[in-house]
Amino acid sequence: MAVSVKELIQKNNKTMSVNKVTGKVIPVLLFGAALISILTTVGIVFTLIYETTLFFKAVSFIEFFTSKELRPLSPVEPKFSILPLLVGTLMSSLIAMLVAIPIGLTTAIFLSEYASENTRKVLKPLIEVLAGIPTIVYGFFAFTFVTPLLREFIPALQATNVLSPGIVMGIMIIPMVASLSEDAMNSVPNAMREGALAMGSTKLEVTFRVVIPAAISGIVASFVLGISRAIGETMIVTIASGSSKNLTFDITQSMQTMTAYIVEVTSGDAAAGTTAYYSLYAVAMTLFVFTLLMNLLARYISRKYREVY
Repeated sequence: MAVSVKELIQKNNKTMSVNKVTGKVIPVLLFGAALISILTTVGIVFTLIYETTLFFKAVSFIEFFTSKELRPLSPVEPKFSILPLLVGTLMSSLIAMLVAIPIGLTTAIFLSEYASENTRKVLKPLIEVLAGIPTIVYGFFAFTFVTPLLREFIPALQATNVLSPGIVMGIMIIPMVASLSEDAMNSVPNAMREGALAMGSTKLEVTFRVVIPAAISGIVASFVLGISRAIGETMIVTIASGSSKNLTFDITQSMQTMTAYIVEVTSGDAAAGTTAYYSLYAVAMTLFVFTLLMNLLARYISRKYREVY
């Protein structure tokens, strides 16, 4: 059936009109989505700063960061100190990274340099399944399985301690370290590997003297992001590390992290408007600053030492 030139022009005009409207609407929608993210971040930061200011009107800044006692709900003389929570957070994160870094890095080396394509396609998704397990499941796993198992070898280990959740957090972080490190190593050109092999280097020498140094920015960035993830973890430490607020470096003892303290305060133990209630914002602000600094460090390392091929 023949179509007149007039009908073709009209159809083309309609199409152009729709494309014109779409071209104007879509950028507005995308800008709105980006603006929501920005406003949400600004709102969170503003809330933290405002509520933290109210806390420091009642508690000395020096006392909060230098004293060693934390008794927020004491009816006689409440004490507020970030140090017990800070030590608990850092100790659990250190244990987690001692587990995640060697296992995650060796896994990445195997997947990138030694595994066949078929093996990689099978193993990598299986490893990344760990990242999809809810953290509350990890917490109960640490409390009901890992802690009783460790007590068979360490009788002095308490029912709630920092060692067990630290190990389980490390297991949880393995996929992050392994995946990011493998991506960094895969970005190294094969020509560098082939050149080293042509000069008589072994597979192991190529891995440790060529590939890892060339991918060091991505590898270190994965470590820093893993630490940041461990610092911000909540449910595992809330369930398995306990709520003792003593300042100690004994990993067999019960300790409380910053995130676990926030959960405790928001559970209703502290009345809204009290100093104990506002202390959770001061702790949250400290946690926010820590996490932000870790992410900025990861970005700095990635940009400074990134190799461009």
